[in-house]
Amino acid sequence: MKKPYLDLNSYFRSVFGCRVQKIAVDASMNCPNRDGTLSTGGCIYCNERGSGTGAHAAGLSVKDQLLAGKAALFRRYKAKKFIAYFQSYSNTYAPLSRLRGLYDESLAVSDIVGLSIGTRPDCVDDKKLDLLKEYAQNNMVWVEYGLQSANDETLARINRGHDLNCFLQAVSDTRKRGVLTCAHVILGLPGETRADMLHTADVLARTGIDGVKLHFMYVVRGTVLDKWYGSGRYGCLSREEYVDAVCEFIARLPDTVVIQRLIGDPHKDELVAPAWALEKAKIFELIKKKFVEKGLCQGQYAPPELNIKKHPGRSKKIGPGA
Repeated sequence: MKKPYLDLNSYFRSVFGCRVQKIAVDASMNCPNRDGTLSTGGCIYCNERGSGTGAHAAGLSVKDQLLAGKAALFRRYKAKKFIAYFQSYSNTYAPLSRLRGLYDESLAVSDIVGLSIGTRPDCVDDKKLDLLKEYAQNNMVWVEYGLQSANDETLARINRGHDLNCFLQAVSDTRKRGVLTCAHVILGLPGETRADMLHTADVLARTGIDGVKLHFMYVVRGTVLDKWYGSGRYGCLSREEYVDAVCEFIARLPDTVVIQRLIGDPHKDELVAPAWALEKAKIFELIKKKFVEKGLCQGQYAPPELNIKKHPGRSKKIGPGA
């Protein structure tokens, strides 16, 4: 059954003609919102481990991580090509020479056909983006920018350290260089209403963003948000509220946008709430059912001129050599 949105696997197949998987890479990066450059403590939901895998601390080089990931993903999915996904912290927050070394090391591994680089919009500049432009001539290159919300009041509340305009400028500068962009969004942030969440979708719809990752706001032990939750200052979305918000959010995005993720993936040992966050398969099923119940699909509420109304492939070429 065809999905009511453009998922990542379908998109990859349309470009490469085979199964492609992303391999998470830990390059031992840091973040200006954690090291004291911007503030102390970082975002209110981020703990000491952040999104790190711990692979670098275990002594594994980028090459070693990619080789291990290739073997595991071939066994599980029969994947033939792979994207090196620099996931942990802000992966443009380093000198240019170090970034070039890491990216070169990744692309030298056989069957690695591209890079996906998770970072913050305040951690790029012209020289770094020009470097990524070089790689994008012959490889698929994504920059995944953490936005979380298009509401500046929310960004200040969660101690994000940048505003919406910073994100919009970074996306514009990146797209001008032919590099793909993806926005990370969290639904259920403290103080946000349903209207606030859908406003973020409406803003993204006009940016020309190539992809979106959706996460729900879950509480991780040892964070500022954990304290807020314990004191009653913050309450999580219910599973039903999240499922409904996801469907409405995607319906507002143009049908050119690749939906790279629908739900977050908390570590079981660190999760405080909500308990339903660990029921990933059930959430997927509920989202699928909700799309049908509401008669929704991606692009339904997006500005009509931004839709292409065909999946996948797209009239604009996205990928190596685009």
